[in-house]
This record gives sequence, C-alpha cells and structure tokens, in this order.
Amino acid sequence: MQPFGLSWWPALQDRLRDWTYAEAGPGRLLPWTPVAFGAGIALYFAADHEPVAWVAAATAAVAAVAAVLLRRSRAFAALLLSAALAAGFATVALKAARIAHPVLAVPVFAAELQGFVEVREERERTDRFVLRVTKLTAARAPPLQRVRLSVRKGTAPAVGSFVTLKARLQPPLQPLRPGGYDFARDLYFQGIAASGFVLGAIATAEPPQDGGWRLRYAAATQGLRDAIDARIKAALDGDVRAIATALLTGKRDAISTPVNDAMFVSGLGHVLSISGYHMAVVAGVVFFALRALLALIPALTVTFPIKKVAAAAALGAAAFYLALSGAEVATQRSFLMTAVVLIAVMVDRRAITFRTLALAALVVLLIAPEALVHPSFQMSFAATFGLVALVQVGMPALFAKADSSAAARAALWGGREIALLALASLIAGLATMPYGAYHFHRITPYGVLSNLAAMPVVSAIVMPAGLLGLAAMPFGFDAPFWRIMEFGIDWMVLVAQWVAALPGAVGRVTAFGTGALLLASLGLVLIGLLRTPLRWSGALGLVAAVGWVALTPQPEVLISGDGRQVAVRGADGRLHLMQSGADAFRLKQWLAADADPRTPDAPSLRAGVSCDPDGCVAPLADGRLVALSLRPDGLDDDCARAVLIVTAAQPPPDCAARVIATDELREKGAVALRRSPAAPKLFVAETARPSGRNRPWAPARPEGPQQAGDPAAPGTAARRAPVDATPAPQDQSDED
Repeated sequence: MQPFGLSWWPALQDRLRDWTYAEAGPGRLLPWTPVAFGAGIALYFAADHEPVAWVAAATAAVAAVAAVLLRRSRAFAALLLSAALAAGFATVALKAARIAHPVLAVPVFAAELQGFVEVREERERTDRFVLRVTKLTAARAPPLQRVRLSVRKGTAPAVGSFVTLKARLQPPLQPLRPGGYDFARDLYFQGIAASGFVLGAIATAEPPQDGGWRLRYAAATQGLRDAIDARIKAALDGDVRAIATALLTGKRDAISTPVNDAMFVSGLGHVLSISGYHMAVVAGVVFFALRALLALIPALTVTFPIKKVAAAAALGAAAFYLALSGAEVATQRSFLMTAVVLIAVMVDRRAITFRTLALAALVVLLIAPEALVHPSFQMSFAATFGLVALVQVGMPALFAKADSSAAARAALWGGREIALLALASLIAGLATMPYGAYHFHRITPYGVLSNLAAMPVVSAIVMPAGLLGLAAMPFGFDAPFWRIMEFGIDWMVLVAQWVAALPGAVGRVTAFGTGALLLASLGLVLIGLLRTPLRWSGALGLVAAVGWVALTPQPEVLISGDGRQVAVRGADGRLHLMQSGADAFRLKQWLAADADPRTPDAPSLRAGVSCDPDGCVAPLADGRLVALSLRPDGLDDDCARAVLIVTAAQPPPDCAARVIATDELREKGAVALRRSPAAPKLFVAETARPSGRNRPWAPARPEGPQQAGDPAAPGTAARRAPVDATPAPQDQSDED
C-alpha cells in the first residue's frame, strides 16, 4: 500500500524510466557525444594546474575500451558518454603538451627581433602582425616562438617576409577583471608568447633559411586577399569597402567603430564574421546556378547526375572560400557542416540533422579543442543548433498543423518564407543570447527586426554580387559587381544604424559567472536533443539560469592587475574611478561588465573622487573611503581615514586599513571585492588568478623571498583582516 498522497509515484517512476530508455535508444547517442567531449575540454580549462597528458590519454583509452566491451549492457550509454568526456579532456591536454612554449613573464622595453611575418591584420587605426621569431636579443626574455606586434597604419610588412626590428614587449594580457575573458589563454594556443609594438623602422632582410610550406601558403593566400581588397578599394571606399572585404576575405578589422557597434547592437554583427550563413550562401549559389545551367541541356538531365555534380562543385567553392577567408574556427565549422550536407546530397542521404552538426562539432574540437571556450565557436554552434532543431522538430510540427488551403495562399504571397525567416532569426537569436550576454554583456532585443529587413538583401544581392565579382576579377569586369554590393551594404548599414538608434536597442547585462552559462547551455541542449517530455526539463534549466544571473552580486571595488586603476561603487550605485594611468580598453570592459552605458571619458566617472599629489580617495556607498596611494608620504593619512588602500609602498606596521599591494596584484591579477552575503560587514575578494592556480598561459610566480605586501609575509595579518564594511551611522540611508 502506498503512503497517503503518493499513489501516483510508482506510475511516474515507470514513465520516467520509459522516457529515459527511449532517449538512450539506437541513434540517439551520437548527438550527445560532442556534448560530452566538450564537457571534458571544459574540465581541462577548469583545472588548477596542468594535467599530466599521458595519464589523461590512458584514462580515455581505458574508458573507451570499457564502453566497447560493455556495449550490450544497459550501462553502455553512460560508459560511452564517459569515454567521450575523457577523450575531450585528453585531446586538449595532449595538444597543450604538444605546443608547449615559454611565455613572457615581465615587460621587455627594448628587444631586437628577427623572424618571418606569418599574419598581417589591417585595423581601424593601426596595423598588427604576428612574427615567428628566429632570433631574440633581450635581457630577461625566454626564447619566444611568436610575438604579436602593432605598427603604424599602413606600415605592417608583407606576410612571408623576413624582417629585423626593435620592439617593446609585454606579457600576454591577463583577464581584466576576475571572471573576465582570458586573452593570454587564446594567445597561448596560437603559439604567441608576448605582444607589443615596434620601435622605429622595420628592415627587410634575406632569410637565413626557408620559411616552410605553411608560410608560403599563408603568403599566397594573403596576396590573393590583398589583391581582392585592392580591386574593391578601387571601386568602393570607407565602411562599405571594409564590409565588402570582410564578407569575401574575412578581413574585418578596418570597419569603423561606430558602424561596427551599430552592427552588433542591431543583431547584424554575425554578418561580419564569416560563418555558416556565408558558407551556405556561397555553396547554395554555386549549387543552384550550376544545376540550373546543366538542366538546360535535356540530354544531361536524363543520363547525367547533375545534382551530384553541382554538389561537388559547391563543395569545391566552399573549400576555396574557406582558404580565402583565413579559415577561422567559425569558418571551419561552417565548412565542415556544409561539406557534410553536400556529401549527403552526393550519396543520397538526408543532410540537415543533429548527426551532421555532431560530426562537424567533433571534427572541429578534435582539430582545435581550445575553440570551445571562444565566443565565436559557442555562438556559431548555438545558432546552428537552434536552426537544426527548427528544421528537424519545429517546422514539421508547425506545417503539420497548418490548414492546407491557408498555407497555400500564404505561400503564394511569400508568407511562409517571411514567417520562416522571422522564426529562424528568432530561434538563432534566442540560442546565442546566453553567450552574447556572458561574453559581451549585451543582448539584441530587435535582432529579428534587423535580420528581417537586411538579410534578404544580403542573401539575394550582396553575396551573389560578391561571388560574381570574384569570378569576373581575372577578366577585368568586376567593378559593376562591387557597385551592386555597395547598394546592398548601404542598405544593411542603414538598417543597422536605424535599429541601433531605437529606444532600448542596447540590452545591457551585468557580468555573471560560468555556472549560469553552463546551466543555460544544458537547458538548450536538453530542449533540442531530447524527444520525450523530458525535454521540458531544459526549460527549467533556462529559468534557473536567468534567476542565477539576476542574483549575481556586482563588485563594490575593482582593482586592476597593475594597481593603476581602482573603481569604487558609490552611493549612486555606479562605479567611480581613481587612476594613476589611463587604460581606456580596461575601463571600457569594466563598464560593459557593469551594464553601464558610460564611456571611459565620461566626467561622472570622476565625480566624488578627491585627488592630490599623494593619491586619490573615493567613498563607498556607506561613506567609508577607499584610497589609491601614489606616494609614501600620504600613507599615514590614508591609514587613518580609509578602510582599503591600494599602494606600491610599504604601509606603517600599525595601519588598520586593508592594504592591497602591487606585488600582490602582479601575482594574483585583477581583484574584485564584494560584500559577503553571510557577513555584510565583510568584503570577499575574488582574484583573476586564484592562489594555487598555475597554467602554462598564466604561470604562478616562482617561490622566493617574500615581498613587501605579500599576504604571507610576517606582520601583515592586521593589514589583511577582513574589511569592516558596516555603514557609517550618518550614511546608512545612502546604501544602495
């Protein structure tokens, strides 16, 4: 007999068991394999220190063998996904071991370098290039493999050239705030050990050895991209030229900041990054055009597989576009997805499925496992995942319920196509929303509107004209096609600027942690991949993720990794800045993470901040002071008035304030102080590089004599006591 009120429980258990077995049935596990593989990669990046690669590989091998041996058991699904997780972890660990290289730890103010130019980037104000170093002369610098250098606009050397130069080098940029994007990790997996800028002239020299086939290929590809850019530049100028070049070659850094911001605010930023949409248009135009031409010959339609020939030609065009555009991760994913679809057409198989997307994801992650943590990969796959779900699940359900006569009338007037475009824009926008909010701290409320207005023009005019321009360029008849592109791009920019100017167009979101992002990702995957009512558990995950984001506390104090900038949240709830050196990029990132629309030069950022030659002070919401001390002479006064001091000097032994020294910041990176939820009197510190964390792209400082200001140094216990954040009696009503 069941307890009172629980008679329904056995039936629910049976139903849940049936649904679970159905989800683990034949053909259902393949789409989950890249999910588990990616989870293993994410675990690698969450580790405190570098895993032992051979142990990770051995673990993956054992898990794979166990899954094969027990493939007929009910535990097979769990074993297979565990093996995929272990394989993902081992793949990225092995790649990190294979590409291991030293990273610059301290600035080098005058280094002499020789090497080959591998990459050149054109930007709005400056140019940038990657140098493969063959010789480095500098004190305190380890042997570096690659460095990325900035130069004056128009002075970057050609790809493939061998150059000699002097440069000022900096260690790779660490996260600008705790939980912020790790630029150093990105550079590490690109083999780049330092960044900086060139001092003086760049001299071209005769190389001491051959640069290798990769360099020759890069030089040839860059030469082709430069030739296309030159032809476009002869017909177009300004942002139109920059966008046309971005669409065809992937060189998008020359677009002006206002237009670039308008594109992303309006939800059209995806057009500037070559991804699935562009690859689909290129392959689709070639496929349908060639198929239509071949169909004009009656004899071929009967005896020749024109559909398969057109698919093969489209695959070749997509491969050329991949090489031309620079083969970034998003473009690789797009090419692989397109290739699987076209190959499916050639072998008479269904093309657009979750299996297709799963295979593309596995191949990309096997080649570049580090791409998992990059926003381009996340947003690209999320959008494609949503569109595949729409094709496989949503469209059949929608059209099955539609009245046939009404649907026919709507289709006659193009209503179905418009509805599908709107629905596709909505689904792709919703799927990418968590990742845009996490990485860029904004969402695009009017993305559907801008895509409805602009994308038909881009698809029907801009991209086909660009492809025809490429085809006509060797014959000298390309100029008319660039003019056609100009018309479409002008319309796209106009739509972007109009939508970006609408009220509420910038949906700002405060920064939140990876936990909420992972929960939202799991929710999206459950909704898309599950076929039983269990899929609605994903909706619960999304709701929980939204609540998690809303409850994420924002920092009361932000301190830069060099101690030169300190932002304090005042009584108005906004950040106020003290600084001894300007860094507009860092401040822009801080403001974006705080959902603050102000610009780095806004006067209100300095409101309430008092400065003199000894330093600056700014009040917290409760009226207590935070000090940025610039000279030792002012430390006595700061210790008497402030609860928190940021300084490079040694404070007095009896200083009652908490002191954060620049030595500590160099070791732990940027610091964020938040009020403790358990004890509102106290602040909880979060650092960009927590104690004990030691990764190749952010190595821990070697042990040695204790430095002044080190948390473990003798006599610092009083200074490191938790900050008393109790509001002053006269200011209790001002606390935000």
